[in-house]
Amino acid sequence: MRLATYSQDGRESWGAIVSVDGADCLVDLADVAPSLQAAIEGGALAAIALEGRPSRPLAGIEWRPPIVAPEKILCIGVNYANRNAEYKDGSEAPTKPSVFIRFPDSFTGHNQPLIRPPESQQLDYEGEIVVVIGKAGRRIPRERAFEHIAGLTIMNEGTLRDWVRHAKFNVTQGKNFTRSGSMGPWLVTADAFTPQALEDMRVTTRVNGELRQDDTTASMMFPIAFIIEYLSTFCELKPGDVIATGTPNGAGARFDPPRYLVPGDTVEVSVEGVGVLVNGVADEEL
Repeated sequence: MRLATYSQDGRESWGAIVSVDGADCLVDLADVAPSLQAAIEGGALAAIALEGRPSRPLAGIEWRPPIVAPEKILCIGVNYANRNAEYKDGSEAPTKPSVFIRFPDSFTGHNQPLIRPPESQQLDYEGEIVVVIGKAGRRIPRERAFEHIAGLTIMNEGTLRDWVRHAKFNVTQGKNFTRSGSMGPWLVTADAFTPQALEDMRVTTRVNGELRQDDTTASMMFPIAFIIEYLSTFCELKPGDVIATGTPNGAGARFDPPRYLVPGDTVEVSVEGVGVLVNGVADEEL
């Protein structure tokens, strides 16, 4: 099931994306729970029945991130094996994942522009597979990790490259400019996947139609089940929490010269079995 958050005429709601005569349409589910996050927290996803509900075209809606205000957005850095080699610093492959956090307002939705701030012209793309937690847990063993997943979505983990280098030990500044990244277009519920499927799932990123990133989760140094086990060791994962699992090689900073995003660009991040997240790029209006 594809579940999305949207706004229309000043009202935010959520619903299911269904196919009607070959076209995607929306079935509003505001009567089930006040938000998609609330539905996940209340364990309502499994009981959703779409038969007999009215649907309407998607025209006129504004896509929002599927989970608008998660308690935690946890991001894994440098998780694909060939991505570590991209740094060309002679370092050995890490034995533990790098972790940083992002704030909810650093993301926008599908078909909304990524915003380049006036403080930097080094806005970069990072296509990622995202896990949304469905069941709370602490010290979750990796063999039980799949039971805690509500579903998957897509992230463009937009980064201001010069701002991640302002200090020695953190990247927080360059990862949290308002609306510099995106999530969406929807959440695909976990019943659409198997645990094995998560181990070899393809993610690609295109900029203006040009393929820039292309890899599968089989290249991850820290697979999704391990990430859930690791993160839940030091914090309780809660329903609606978002985990970004890392980006493949091919980000704009790794070209010579770098190829950063500029206004007018279009970025498409595709994840096998989930969909395509599309965003333009615009300068911030001051």
